[in-house]
Amino acid sequence: MLRLLTGGESHGPKLVSILDGMPAGLEVDIDFINSELKKRQGGFGRSGRQKIEDDKIIIVGGVRWGKTTGAPIAYEIQNNDSANWLTVMSVSALPLQNLTESQRKQIADKKINRFRPGHADFAGTVKYRLTDIRDVLERASARETASRVAAGAFAQLLLQQLGITVLSQVVAIGSVNGLCSNEQVEHEAISALQEQINQSRVYCADAALSAKMEAEITQALKDGDSLGGQVQVKVLNVPPGLGSSHQWDRRLDGLLAQALLSIQSAKAIAIGDGVDSSGLPGSKVHDAIGRKESGDASCFYVERVSNHAGGIEGGMTNGEPVVTTVYFKPIPTLKKGLPSLSYPQLAGDFAHYERSDVCAVPAASVVAKAMVSLTMANAFIDKFACDTMTDLKQSVQTYKTYVRELTKGKVEDAS
Repeated sequence: MLRLLTGGESHGPKLVSILDGMPAGLEVDIDFINSELKKRQGGFGRSGRQKIEDDKIIIVGGVRWGKTTGAPIAYEIQNNDSANWLTVMSVSALPLQNLTESQRKQIADKKINRFRPGHADFAGTVKYRLTDIRDVLERASARETASRVAAGAFAQLLLQQLGITVLSQVVAIGSVNGLCSNEQVEHEAISALQEQINQSRVYCADAALSAKMEAEITQALKDGDSLGGQVQVKVLNVPPGLGSSHQWDRRLDGLLAQALLSIQSAKAIAIGDGVDSSGLPGSKVHDAIGRKESGDASCFYVERVSNHAGGIEGGMTNGEPVVTTVYFKPIPTLKKGLPSLSYPQLAGDFAHYERSDVCAVPAASVVAKAMVSLTMANAFIDKFACDTMTDLKQSVQTYKTYVRELTKGKVEDAS
């Protein structure tokens, strides 16, 4: 299985990561990985921090001569802003008598003693018995997602080798909702759709909606407020049978939910039309199964007239596009602040303000794509032979041939 471990603080020197379980022989496209990191930094509504950082991956293990070796992939992402936080984030103990007046002032100015509602501040301070709320903020910060985006880029490179495409886009910000449906995306339209998403400053394929979303973000900035929204991620050309119905912790929809809800500010997800389907009768929800009478050799001969299930039934892929929608709450750091308490006095006060985004939903769409890619890559690795990319591709191709023959009625006994 793929396992990702990350470490490092928001204003520390760097983020460090280990991605374990990647097959040997995967060609590593550094430019592609860095382009995904750049997208995470972009998006209308981001803070000034993104003008300081220039995220690029530094691989220190698991890759040789442009290909993975099968060993854990170890990599780093530098924090440029850390140069301004050397005293505040010092690893070594700093005796007060040895500090300059400027250093003492810097430490005092950066100390956090007011909880922010909606953030990890209160729970983390209590859990770890801390005296400075900053010790919670630094690791709970979404800066950590840069590590995930890099790992997700490795996963996308693997999926691309298997003919799998992952698309993500913003479908709602604040009150502006695109109401995107879960219809099939034709393969010849994928490149055009991705280009439309890339051209938008909020990563939405609809230009008119993009303009409305930008206006909503601009108003929130003026109001000292923040905005949330929705992100839709689609995985195309997925064969049936990834995941499992046998154990709760192997069901693919559950794994996707865990991966996506682990993203900072994510509060809910839907698989397919899961939210709307809960209020409809079964006759209007379940996707009727039919036989596709034509198609090229790469196609399966079973088709659905709809995809309300979002490509997953019984914890497994059913051959339709996998569709997830993630709902993000507004960023909890508000310029105008919310009523809160000071710490440790617990006196009435207003929440601390730390430089923050007005809306991080466009950036979150890149993180969501990364987490879906990691989960789907892991589903392939779980099902197929995977020590090397050669093994994986051959195993997947053999399985796809079996499915095509089965759906054409040419396989009598699959056992």
